[in-house]
Amino acid sequence: MTRETEIAVFLAGSGWSRAQYEPLPGDASFRRYIRLRRDAETIMLMDAPPPKEDVRPFITVAARLRQLGLSAPEVQRSDPARGLLLVEDFGDDTFTRLLDRGESATELYLLATDALVALQHHGDAAAGFPFFGADEFLAGAELLLDWYLPAANRQTTDREGFRAAMLQTLAPVLAGPQTLMLRDFHVDNLVRLEGREGVAACGLLDFQDAAGGPPAYDLASLIEDARREIDGTVRRAVLARYRAAFPHAQDLERDIAVLGAQRHIRVLGTFVRLARRDRKQSYLRHLPRLRRMLERNLAHPALEPLAAWFRRQVDANLLIPAAE
Repeated sequence: MTRETEIAVFLAGSGWSRAQYEPLPGDASFRRYIRLRRDAETIMLMDAPPPKEDVRPFITVAARLRQLGLSAPEVQRSDPARGLLLVEDFGDDTFTRLLDRGESATELYLLATDALVALQHHGDAAAGFPFFGADEFLAGAELLLDWYLPAANRQTTDREGFRAAMLQTLAPVLAGPQTLMLRDFHVDNLVRLEGREGVAACGLLDFQDAAGGPPAYDLASLIEDARREIDGTVRRAVLARYRAAFPHAQDLERDIAVLGAQRHIRVLGTFVRLARRDRKQSYLRHLPRLRRMLERNLAHPALEPLAAWFRRQVDANLLIPAAE
């Protein structure tokens, strides 16, 4: 059975089988989204073909977020075995588009911060979810060794030294409190929802990889965005709002530096892999920004073990991989 036939079978009897199809631009995953339009009504078809994708985590996390009073799309019809969902359409007002139209960055980032605070105030939000610990953080970071450095014509034989430095750097952060990390919490995955009040106005997308982990991870994801420059005034406003909600977060700057660095290291490898393996060249334009943010984080005293490894192993001018 072709994928198109599977989708037709899935939509049969749903009332949407004769709807107009409006495919949305793709992202870094194997998922695709198609807006179905029926007169003035719309719904979103998620096409996440197994075994490359699994829609069951999306269903589980969406239900938990909605239970906590946050805005995740309602799943209206599902066929997990075939990787097909019909979900509530949150529209096109992503924070990225709103920022590009000139809307207030401070207001949007503070709304995102308030939604994150609301999630993290639920101490049991991560109950029942897998824990994202040292092994998982390390596996993501090793993408730098597997993809970024080879593409930049720089190999390293000191994988064990990298692993040891990364684990030493992560250890104090991972020993702290845990929460539910959405793991891709940035403006591309946030939507402003008209007609909803407070944190419910912040629609959440792309959270299927959620897991238990350090609270500062999603905050670092928001204010150290791989795809977007963030004004220092906005960053300070976000940190002030977060600190007001969690006044006992004594090591917040350290945690952001450590988790931000791990994320930048992983994303450097991920973006090169997308370019080389999947021919998605557009991600390469973000590499200089990622490297600048990584260098800033490595300057924090808590990252000295990792910074020392980079000084030994990586040339200072390795900003981008060699041209294709």
